[in-house]
Amino acid sequence: MIIHQNKIKESSFLITGGAGFIGSNLVAFLLQHNARKVRVLDNFSNGHRKNIVDFISNPAFELIEGDIRDLSTCKTACEDIDYVSHQAALGSVPRSINDPITTNEVNVNGFLNMLVAVKDSNVKRMIYAASSSTYGDSKSLPKIESIIGNPLSPYAVTKYVNELYAHVFALNYGVETIGLRYFNVFGPKQDPNGAYAAVIPLFVQAILDGQSPFVNGDGEQTRDFTYVDNAVQANVNSMLVENIKAVNQIYNIAVGDRTSIKQMFQILVNIENKQLEPTYREDRKGDVRDSLADISKANELINYSPKVRFEEGLIKTYNWYKNNQAFIKQC
Repeated sequence: MIIHQNKIKESSFLITGGAGFIGSNLVAFLLQHNARKVRVLDNFSNGHRKNIVDFISNPAFELIEGDIRDLSTCKTACEDIDYVSHQAALGSVPRSINDPITTNEVNVNGFLNMLVAVKDSNVKRMIYAASSSTYGDSKSLPKIESIIGNPLSPYAVTKYVNELYAHVFALNYGVETIGLRYFNVFGPKQDPNGAYAAVIPLFVQAILDGQSPFVNGDGEQTRDFTYVDNAVQANVNSMLVENIKAVNQIYNIAVGDRTSIKQMFQILVNIENKQLEPTYREDRKGDVRDSLADISKANELINYSPKVRFEEGLIKTYNWYKNNQAFIKQC
């Protein structure tokens, strides 16, 4: 990513959801590489102030506390911005099944507000968090961007609608967008607390607490787990790529390998030779059974090449949680 160093220094960035997991890691990278300006828009419904507290004193950092469901807030946030990375969303398949209306309001209405604000503010390009959930009930592996199935949850519907809106805004208004279909991103600062926490932080925290984590289903379901540094690389490359053929595209952001939930659990307990067994329970509604990405398109067009493989990232993540328990308890 060092090839983008000069462009980062010359540019101003807006990260929506910048106090969240992926967003705060992206903010940290841009500030470490001397971005001219990094502005965060967040309403702290999912993100945490502790995730950005280290940035507050940086003169290049700005914070707008606000909601993407308000168009005027989105327009204010986009003023004098070169590139937008839109990470703000309500994640979680179970959350969307329990409350589809709020998920739609944030993920669809909020996304549309950001597109309008980007268009009206002459932002150069908007990168947005798409999702592997868009592949839905498609059984083909590996997942190729051009072949999707039917969505299995309201969350998946919202993420597919984002892609459709991005295409229409490119077609009708000339707005440059790139969608990143994340595959199970994990790493430091991912919240292990709450009803909708993701599987890896839940497992890590349970093991650190000496407890048996719950496994939904038989544990043989597979995921293309993706360390957060790889997602940051994809965002930076997408914002700053100069190849016009790379723009107004959708990309899989993953590693190109898959691991079962059982295998992931075993790696974690082996780190410190913990004697634990998971507790099995019924499958979750809306979950995809198997997930594996073809990342060749991202490699070819945005020079995406994951630097951290799964097991290395899992060990890094475990050690980060182990050494930051006071930070975690603040959630």
